[in-house]
Amino acid sequence: EFKSAGHSVYLFGSGDTETCKSSWEQFHALCQAGKVKAAWAVENSLAEAVMKMSFGNRIGFQAGMEDVSWYLSQVGGIVAELAEDVNLPHARRIGETTEVPMIALPGEAVSIDELLTLNDAVLEPVYPTKAGTAETVAPISWDKRSIAVCKHKAAHPKAVIPVFPGTNCEYDTAAACLRAGIEPEIVVVKNLSAGLLAQSAQALEQAIQGAQMIVLPGGFSGGDEPDGSAKFICSFFRNPRLTDAVHDLLKNRDGLMLGICNGFQALIKLGLLLEGEIKEQGPDSPTLAMNTIGRHVSKMVYTKVVSDKSPWLAGAVLGSVYCNPASHGEGRFVANESWLHRLFANGQVATQYVDDQGRCTMDEYWNPNGSYMAIEGITSPDGRILGKMAHSERRGEAVAMNIYGEQDMKIFESGVKYFEL
Repeated sequence: EFKSAGHSVYLFGSGDTETCKSSWEQFHALCQAGKVKAAWAVENSLAEAVMKMSFGNRIGFQAGMEDVSWYLSQVGGIVAELAEDVNLPHARRIGETTEVPMIALPGEAVSIDELLTLNDAVLEPVYPTKAGTAETVAPISWDKRSIAVCKHKAAHPKAVIPVFPGTNCEYDTAAACLRAGIEPEIVVVKNLSAGLLAQSAQALEQAIQGAQMIVLPGGFSGGDEPDGSAKFICSFFRNPRLTDAVHDLLKNRDGLMLGICNGFQALIKLGLLLEGEIKEQGPDSPTLAMNTIGRHVSKMVYTKVVSDKSPWLAGAVLGSVYCNPASHGEGRFVANESWLHRLFANGQVATQYVDDQGRCTMDEYWNPNGSYMAIEGITSPDGRILGKMAHSERRGEAVAMNIYGEQDMKIFESGVKYFEL
C-alpha cells in the first residue's frame, strides 16, 4: 500500500528484456538505499496496480503522464512509491500520491471508497464478508493498575513455549521473546504414542518449574477439530501434574501467562482467564466461537488498549490503538450479559477492536470475527494472565512496513519489566 501523500510514484521494469533487467537492478539499489516506501509487482495493468496500492491506507494517486498505457498489460513492471525524485534512465515517473482519497487517471477520477466497494462486491455473493451488524460500542477505560506484585525477581526471565500438533507461531513467539530479553524454551508435545505423550508432559512440567512465564503461541492445534479449537491443549494441561505446575507458577512464584490466538482459545477454555486457575467451563462461561462469517479470516486489525490492569500492558499507552495481523477461524468472543458486566467491571477487558477513527465497533470490516462488545483480549482477575487474538508477536523491521499505525504494544518488554530486579 502507498505509505504517505506527496511522494513520487515510478514505474520500473518496462521495455525489452535488457531494459527491463537494468530497470530492476536500479529498483533493487533503491530498495537497499531505503528509498522505496512501497512497491507492487504489476499483475495486469498499471491502473489496477495503483488502485490496489491506494486501497490499504486510502492514499490517493494523481497521474502525471499522458503517454502511459494505464489499461494495457504491464506484466514485469514494478510500481514504486519513492521517498524522493530520481533521475534514472529506466525509471518513469507516472504520478504522485495525494491526501485526497481519489485515484485520478487521464480523463477520469474516482474516489477510493467507490472503487473499493466495487472491488469487494465482485465476490461478496459467493464469499460474504459481513454477517452481522455495524453499530458502535460504548468506549471504556480502566486506569487502575493490577495489584499483582512480583516478589520473585529475575534478571533474565525464562518463557516456556509449548508446541502442540498444529501450532505454527512458535518461532515468531520465540523471536519476540528474544528481542525483549526473555529466554525462550520451546517444548514440543509429541503425540505419536501414549509413551511420548507422557514424556512430553514430564518435559513440560520440568520446563514450567524452571520458568517465570508460559506463552501459548498461535496455530491450529489438532486442526481445530472436532468441534472447537484448543481442545487438545486444554486436555493436556488438565493433566494433574501440569495443572499443579501451572498453579505453582501463578500462585506461589508470581508468574505470568500469555496466550495469543490459539493460545487465547486455550486460556479461556481452561478457565485461567476467567478465574485465574484451571477450572472446567460452565454452560454459561464465555468462550471463543466461530467467526460470524463462518470461515477463517486473515487481515490486519486495529485494537485499542482499554485497561491498564495487566503487567503485560504496562508498556502500552491506555487509549492508544495498535495494528497487528489476525488469522483465525474461531476468534469470536461470546459471553452473556452477566459475564460481560463482570469482565468490564473488573477491568478484565484489555483490548477492543476499533475502526480507523479509534471507535469500538461491531462492523466486521474492523471487528472481523464479530466479537461481542468488540472484545479482542481479556485478562485474568489479577491481570497476570493475558489472552488476545491479534498476533502481537508478528512484528519486525521488515513486517507490514506499509501499514499505518503503531504495531508494537510492548507486551513482551512489559513482561520483562515485571520481573526486573
